[in-house]
Amino acid sequence: MADVLSIIPASVLRNLSDKLYEKRKNAALEVEGVVKQLAAVGDHDRITAVINLLTSDFTYSPQANHRKGGLIGLAAATVGLTAEAAQHLEQIVPPVLNSFSDQDSRVRYYACEALYNIAKVVRGEFIVFFNKIFDALCKLSADSDANVQNAAHLLDRLVKDIVTESDQFSIEEFIPLLRERMNVLNPYVRQFLVGWITVLDSVPDIDMLGFLPDFLDGLFNMLSDSSHEIRQQADSALSEFLQEIKNSPSVDYGRMAEILVQRAASSDEFTRLTAITWINEFVKLGGDQLVPYYADILGAILPCISDKEEKIRVVARETNEELLAIRADPAEGFDIGAILSIAKRQLSSDWEGTRIESLHWIATLLARHRAEVLSFLNDIFDTLLKALSDPSDEVPLENETPRYLTISSFQKTYALTVVLLVLEVHARIAKDPQHFHYLVDSLVHNFRVDNSLLEKRGALIIRRLCVLLDAERVYRELSKILEGGINLDFASIMVQALNLILLTSSELSELRVLLKQSLVNAAGEDLFVSLYASWCHSPMATISLCLLAQAYQHASSVIVSLVEEDINVKFLVQLDKLIRLMETPIFAYLRLQLLEPGRYMWLLKALYGLLMLLPQQSSAFKILRTRLKTVPSYSFNDEQFKRTSSGNPYSQISHHMPSGSQINEDGDKKLDTGNVQNGINFTSRLQQFDNMQRRHRMHLKSQLQFRNSTSSTLSQEVQSPEEPRRPSPVPDMNRPPSRSSWRGPGQL
Repeated sequence: MADVLSIIPASVLRNLSDKLYEKRKNAALEVEGVVKQLAAVGDHDRITAVINLLTSDFTYSPQANHRKGGLIGLAAATVGLTAEAAQHLEQIVPPVLNSFSDQDSRVRYYACEALYNIAKVVRGEFIVFFNKIFDALCKLSADSDANVQNAAHLLDRLVKDIVTESDQFSIEEFIPLLRERMNVLNPYVRQFLVGWITVLDSVPDIDMLGFLPDFLDGLFNMLSDSSHEIRQQADSALSEFLQEIKNSPSVDYGRMAEILVQRAASSDEFTRLTAITWINEFVKLGGDQLVPYYADILGAILPCISDKEEKIRVVARETNEELLAIRADPAEGFDIGAILSIAKRQLSSDWEGTRIESLHWIATLLARHRAEVLSFLNDIFDTLLKALSDPSDEVPLENETPRYLTISSFQKTYALTVVLLVLEVHARIAKDPQHFHYLVDSLVHNFRVDNSLLEKRGALIIRRLCVLLDAERVYRELSKILEGGINLDFASIMVQALNLILLTSSELSELRVLLKQSLVNAAGEDLFVSLYASWCHSPMATISLCLLAQAYQHASSVIVSLVEEDINVKFLVQLDKLIRLMETPIFAYLRLQLLEPGRYMWLLKALYGLLMLLPQQSSAFKILRTRLKTVPSYSFNDEQFKRTSSGNPYSQISHHMPSGSQINEDGDKKLDTGNVQNGINFTSRLQQFDNMQRRHRMHLKSQLQFRNSTSSTLSQEVQSPEEPRRPSPVPDMNRPPSRSSWRGPGQL
């Protein structure tokens, strides 16, 4: 200490700690001169002693003015050393850096000023302390004192200049520090960090692009900052990096893709748009590198397809098309299972566009990698079945339904629903016989479990499958499943639905043509027998099938075989539908056959049989009676076919047939051969129908007995045992029945 005092006068040291800045400044100039003289003679020992004195007695002093003087003194000593300052930086810089965290804002300010002056002197030698200086500046950029912030900004600009000039800067050592700071939320710190990233990226010798995955997430995080300026700076930096990626021959797409996928799900609209834009460019540029990340990328794209922001939707759809166009192979790391899992998950999306594109992916994978997709069938099949209940309501017009929906044009040509695309996927799966049976069986099960599905979508589903998988094949399989159905009520409802589709849908016109040839064509006969087995669940469906197949004698036999229990409200409702259908173009051939009642007597008998079953005041009765009144009488050649006085030609038909012969089907007089026509044993079919209807009647009786017993048990439990049962009131026979219990003639 005494030696130092001999170098620096005590008055100078006293003024160095004075509260007045001017005195401290003058004292610092004295210190600068002393150090300069010592440096000139090469007396570094004494220089070290001076620096140690300034450090221990001033910068680490509990007195604020001493600390201020010490900082000015260290800066002055550095200026005095000039070119030789580098060998003393290990003593000079640490106490200055320590002062950056001083509780006194003025001390922090002087620390910035001191380091600024030191940096101007040493320039490139300063780099060895860069990480510590960067850390200190990062904290000072958010300082509570505006003067300190301004001083820190000045120092920051100088340090940036030094770094850009230096060839000693180590980006490898700096990146971990940068990555650690990137998630700080303070807006001043964020501006500071973006500024450094931009500066370092502008240096040709520094490869910031190679380290982009380390701080990319932080930049994306800044896009949602509340400050417009910070968002703009972050966006500008990201745009610059994206341009560099486009021009760079080698980029680590994989690590960045993981970050982008997460940011594509951000709640901030601007962040989502930027992320999906980057993903779009990556898909175009990345190629093979992105194959292992396709599932993750798809998981980010599909939700964005239905984003509320149009710009995001447009970019997401474009990206999805780009991704679909790439033909990757499982051997290259293309994970089909992962992609199917993503598509399955997105089938539960609230947005129709996302659900459609998910199905689009499943269909595409089926076309390209059928065997691999079918190996995951158990994972996705139930979800695909549930998708048939999709809430989408848009459907194409019936006459616009194509033979097969092409994946590439389904949105351009038709306003397709999710349901139609689900059916296309199911149809592609069901190309194999075992998958076909599984599909139809599962579909019937779903119809049974979910009645609303059959009611709302049943016709659409059946018609579409008939187009995609061949109508005859579909109807044969459905009939086979329903024939042995345990649930008789459902089987009856399902058969009625299938029968209505068969009679009315344009897609099943070829099937109707084949059934019309049942009596003359082996293929038609086989189809008739196949459907008849399950159509027996519904009397009206059976009659409709016979009329369609022109098996009029058998239709008449079925009508006559009906018993009282068969003719209920449900039957009459179905009969009403059939009568109205008979007035449509589908049954035009049947109406034309009425021009020859002598040849088609059994048709006439069947129609009169239906007429006799209808209530006289019903509209269906009037429709059918009007039609029968138009039947000409001139075609009856024999006296036996002349009208009776009642005007009913049917009354004489059954009484004037030649003895020993029977007209098995209309237009054919043959000997009675057991009621077998062209291989169809109608006697056996009638027995089959009777047996099935007997099962239904027994089932209905058991249901009624169960309901009666249940209601009786409940009434006994409700009634108190102490109170005797009240006698039922005697009805007033003179009082007219209530309107709710009265039915007029022909009313159901």
